Amino acid sequence: MNIYTVNYILSRLAFAVSVSLVIPLVLAVLYHESSREAFMLAALVSAFLGAAFRRYGRPAEELTAREGIAITAFGWMTGTFLGMLPYLLGGYLGFLDALFESISGFTGTGATVFASLSSLPYSILFWRMMTAWIGGLGIIVIFIALLPQSGASTIYMYNAEGAGPTMDRVMPRLRDMTMALFKIYLFFTVVTTVVYMLCGVDFSIAVTHAMSTIGSCGFSTYDDSAMHFHSVAFELWTALFMFLTGGSFSLYYRVWIKGPGVIRRNTEFRTYFFIAVGAILLITLNLSIEMKVDILSALRAAVFQVPSLSTTGFVSADFETWPTFSKMLLLTLMMIGGCAGSTASGIKVARIVLLFRSARAVIQQKLNPHRVVDVSLGGVHVDGAVLMRVGTFFFLYLLIICITALLLTADGLAPFDAVAVAVTTIGNIGPAFGIVSATATYAPLSDFVKSVLCITMLLGRLEIFTLLILLRPSFWRKTKRW
Repeated sequence: MNIYTVNYILSRLAFAVSVSLVIPLVLAVLYHESSREAFMLAALVSAFLGAAFRRYGRPAEELTAREGIAITAFGWMTGTFLGMLPYLLGGYLGFLDALFESISGFTGTGATVFASLSSLPYSILFWRMMTAWIGGLGIIVIFIALLPQSGASTIYMYNAEGAGPTMDRVMPRLRDMTMALFKIYLFFTVVTTVVYMLCGVDFSIAVTHAMSTIGSCGFSTYDDSAMHFHSVAFELWTALFMFLTGGSFSLYYRVWIKGPGVIRRNTEFRTYFFIAVGAILLITLNLSIEMKVDILSALRAAVFQVPSLSTTGFVSADFETWPTFSKMLLLTLMMIGGCAGSTASGIKVARIVLLFRSARAVIQQKLNPHRVVDVSLGGVHVDGAVLMRVGTFFFLYLLIICITALLLTADGLAPFDAVAVAVTTIGNIGPAFGIVSATATYAPLSDFVKSVLCITMLLGRLEIFTLLILLRPSFWRKTKRW
C-alpha cells in the first residue's frame, strides 16, 4: 500500500471539510452567534491537518484496491473527527459525546446526545444537518464527483464505501456517474426544501430538515422532531421523501433517462414498495384493534413511521406505547433498511431478495438434485461469488447485532432495549425503544456504550467489510499485492 497516496487524498478530504465548515461559520457571523470562534478554529484545524497530510503525501497515477479501502476507511474516520470539532471547541459537548454526534450525523443515524436542542445556535444545528447531508450520499461519492482523483481507479474507493450486493453502474465513467448521482441528490434536496416551505415552514428550518430528510438521518432542529409541526401535509410529504430516499438513486437516474417504466421492472424497488405498503396496513390494523385508535389517525402514524424507521429516523408519534406486534414490525424494518444505492443503510432489500431466492434454489435442488437452478435479480444472473458475499454479510450483520447487544447488556441495559439499540445503530436509524425511545436521547448512556455504538454506526454505514478488513495483518504487509 502506498501510504503517500493515501495521505495525499486524505489531505484533499481534510481541505474539503475545512471549506464546508466555512458555511456554518458565515451563518454564525451573520446571526452574531458565539459559535463563530468554534467554527473558525475547526476550519483552521482541518486546514492544518490537510497541510500535514499533504506534507507526507503525493499523488499517484493509479490506486490499488488496498489503497481504495484505506482511503475510504480513514477518510470516514478523518471526516467524523473533524466534524466533531465545532461541538467540542464550542464547549457544547465533551470529546466522546462530540465524536458520537459527529459519527451519528455523517452515518445518517440521527441518534443525538444533546439533551435539548432549543438552546443551541442555528449554526450548530445547521452543521448537524450538513453532516447528515454530506454523509447521506457518501463522503467518497461526493469527493469523487466534485474533486476527481486518479481517474478510473477511484472505483476502489467507491466500492469500499458500500452501496449493496452489486455495483450498479449507470454510466461507464465513474466520475460522470457520481456527478449524475450528486445532481439528483441536490435536486431532491431543493425540491424537498421548496415543498416544506409550501407547507408553511420557514426557509432556514425547511432547508435543514430537507438535508436531514434526503440524507436519511432524522436530525431535527426541535426536540420533538416532526411532532413539532402538527401538520398532516408536512408529515405526508416527509413520508414520501423518506420513502424515495430509500430507493436507488441510480434507478432514479434511469427513470430520468428512460421513463417511469424502469421502476415497474425493477425487482428490488417493487419489493421495497410492497414491504412498505404491507407494513403500513398491518400497523394500521394493529393500532386500530389493540389501542382503539381511529383508522385515520392510525393510518397517519403508520404512513409516517414505516418509511422513517426503515430509512431516516424522524418521529411523529410515541411508538414506544404501540403494541408489541407493531414494535417488532418496526424493528424488522430497521434491519431491512432501503434499497441498494440509496441513502439508507440496513441489510438492503436486494440482499433480502437474493437470500430468499437462494433459499428457494437450495430447496428446489434438494427435491431435484440434478436440476440447475438459476438465481437472478432484475432478470440478471447472480453468480455464486455474489451470493456468498450476500450470505456472509447477512451472517456478520446478525453477529454484530448479537455482540453489540451482549456488550450493552453487560453495561446494564435491558435485553430488548439492548437488541433494539444494536439494530437501530447498525441500521443507522436513530430512535429505538426503551431507554432511547422516540421521546428520549442517547445522552444518559454510559461512555462505554457510546464508544461501542460509535463503532457500530460506522460498521453499518460502511457495510462492515471495509472496516473489518483493516483488522487483517495481511492488509498492512508490504509484500502482499492486491
